[in-house]
Amino acid sequence: MQPLFVINNFGQFNHLIHRMLRDLDIEVKMIPNTTSPSEVEEGCRGIILGGGPSIYRIGRCADYLELGLPVLGICLGHQLIAQSLGGEIGPGESGGYGGLDVTIQNHSSILKGYPDAIQVWASHADEVKRAPEGFEILATSSICKVEAMGCTEKRIFGLQWHPEVSHTENGYLIYENFSRICTE
Repeated sequence: MQPLFVINNFGQFNHLIHRMLRDLDIEVKMIPNTTSPSEVEEGCRGIILGGGPSIYRIGRCADYLELGLPVLGICLGHQLIAQSLGGEIGPGESGGYGGLDVTIQNHSSILKGYPDAIQVWASHADEVKRAPEGFEILATSSICKVEAMGCTEKRIFGLQWHPEVSHTENGYLIYENFSRICTE
């Protein structure tokens, strides 16, 4: 089975994503965000767009959305999906990293197995203000209406929070669900 690719967008948690997948016995490889789309398309069964410091340092990530592969965006990756596919991003009113209660709106696909509310660790320096057309809002919070979004048909999902950190409740479920989606 081909691995999942974690696209390194220079974020501090990308190595934690890689480590969590390895710990879950999910084959994974971290690659630079400058990797050619053809290499990505031929080399993996799904893409995780990792976080990073700036929407202006995303390399070829927007090109990867056109490959037809399943995609999971985390934090900056979530924002990149929204911006690239016609949604809107902007500064969050609450700023930096911290704990947050998130309400799950849709328990299917990427959020399968979660209760109606979970505690997560997230940054809201920037956030998705409007999901792209064809995307459903999957989770919300008191400070952000698009904590998670997805287009099941395209198998593209985004989360504002970081499932790979210990502060996020049962974060491993996100990666198990994504791995399953990549084999369907």
